[in-house]
Amino acid sequence: MTCFKRVLWLLVCMLFLVHSGCRNNQGNQKNQGGQKPMMVGARVLVPGQLENKILATGNLMANEEVELRSEVPGRVVAIYFEEGSAVKKGELLLKIDDRELQAQLVKLQVEEKQARDDLFRKEKLLELKAVSQEEYDKSFNTLGIIKAQVDLLKTQISKTEIYAPFSGLIGLRQVSPGGFVSSSTLVARLQQTNPMKLEFSIPEKYRNKVRKGTLVKFTVEGYDSAFSGPVYAIEPRIDPATRNVPIRALCSNESGYLVPGAFAKVELVLDRISDALVIPSESIIPQLNSEKVFVSAMGKASSRVIITGIRTEREVQVISGLKAGDTIITTGLLQLRENMPVKPRLIR
Repeated sequence: MTCFKRVLWLLVCMLFLVHSGCRNNQGNQKNQGGQKPMMVGARVLVPGQLENKILATGNLMANEEVELRSEVPGRVVAIYFEEGSAVKKGELLLKIDDRELQAQLVKLQVEEKQARDDLFRKEKLLELKAVSQEEYDKSFNTLGIIKAQVDLLKTQISKTEIYAPFSGLIGLRQVSPGGFVSSSTLVARLQQTNPMKLEFSIPEKYRNKVRKGTLVKFTVEGYDSAFSGPVYAIEPRIDPATRNVPIRALCSNESGYLVPGAFAKVELVLDRISDALVIPSESIIPQLNSEKVFVSAMGKASSRVIITGIRTEREVQVISGLKAGDTIITTGLLQLRENMPVKPRLIR
């Protein structure tokens, strides 16, 4: 009898436990079934064009620039240019007093004529064997020395005049008529401002993505429109201090708005992808060795591990892990859990 009671008691306990478990499961299912979906922001992935570009800073330079200085010392007797004006190649800009050199040239020219006449007489006498070959050679060498001195003096006289080596704009003059100048005295600066050069640098990892002819866009302070021009030269050496590569581009300056020395904000497009998938950078959840995002599918949140590519200021290219048409969740990421009910609200 005692054994029978014990068995009966065990059966009752088992039935109670089973009944309690069923009620709990029903309660849990009821709670889950009644959970309200979470409102989240979302975006539908659509392939589009993506530009892989880098931003840099640069400086504008004149196409040609030179500091005008006198090669010989002397006193300025005339200045033929106006400050800030345009000059043409070969135009006379400044004249230095050359009266002493001109006097020396006249003296040498007289000596040259005498030496030439003497050589002529010695040549006739040599034919008659009235003079020796040695005397004739001496007269010949004397004439050659005087001619060389004349050429040297003419060269020195030519250096008393400064001509424009190319067409351009001349800056502020640093000398006045009557002032003394030497080879170290700056007369003025001459610059050719059309076209203009743009010099900037990019990190060495992008060196192989830039070629001659690559289009560069840039802006300058105080002007809303952008300027552009092709790359014409790339430094073959990487700067070991900055690990950057200097590059120069050429830009038309017909309007004359661009000024040498101006600061420029540069935009260089390295690649263009026509069918790229991009997502907002804030929708990415970093993990230890990977990155993931949440997508909305059938009213529930589902995580996806992704591989990213090009990054811009606000968006990131997705190389794998997502496909066109997926609905990416962009807000409420901290509260999301796997298979959690969500109600996406599309955000552009």
